[in-house]
Amino acid sequence: MKRHIVCFGDSNTHGYCAGTGGRFDETQRWTCLLQEKLGEDFLVLEEGLSGRTTCFDDPIHEALSGLGYIYPCLMSHEPVDLLVIMLGTNDTKERFGSSAACIALGLKRLIAKAAATTDCWRDGKVSILVVTPQNIDKRYENTAVGATMGRGCAEKSQGLAEEFAKIAELTGCYYMDANSVVTAEPNDIDYMHLTAEGHRQLADAVAMKIMEIFS
Repeated sequence: MKRHIVCFGDSNTHGYCAGTGGRFDETQRWTCLLQEKLGEDFLVLEEGLSGRTTCFDDPIHEALSGLGYIYPCLMSHEPVDLLVIMLGTNDTKERFGSSAACIALGLKRLIAKAAATTDCWRDGKVSILVVTPQNIDKRYENTAVGATMGRGCAEKSQGLAEEFAKIAELTGCYYMDANSVVTAEPNDIDYMHLTAEGHRQLADAVAMKIMEIFS
């Protein structure tokens, strides 16, 4: 039986392309590239949703809290061998009024609920990889999305790596900081979404990490 890898994230997991306003295709998205690299012994399941947060309910858009969806997500893909969580970018929005430390506590809640979804894990073994997303560049403030994201997002995103690493260690999760493996800068349209090169670099790094986990 193939090993099921659930990739749970936001628009950067869904594959949003700032250049077109659409979605990168199957030859470009990091999740699809990850499938190619891992091969036929793995099944990579894409669970990306634009705007998703760790645990915050968005007053403008519905059903974006990861906490509210993680149970049906995991149960629909059981048996799960590994859950990859890459969230936090949307949590920095000014309307949530949350610091990097509080966003990390949201991640902790999400991890706890995922781990408590006991019936989804193959042989009852909980296995979670936390990935800190690529930092938002401060130049986002002067783009079209700057007005709705609000101020302070770049600064908060830069604090996530340290906070997420602490949560990963506390909860016994594997950890990776995308900023240490993605050298391609965010796109020059909104300064917060991965470029095609960024997707490729992330896929390479996540594939290596997964092979280490299952070695």
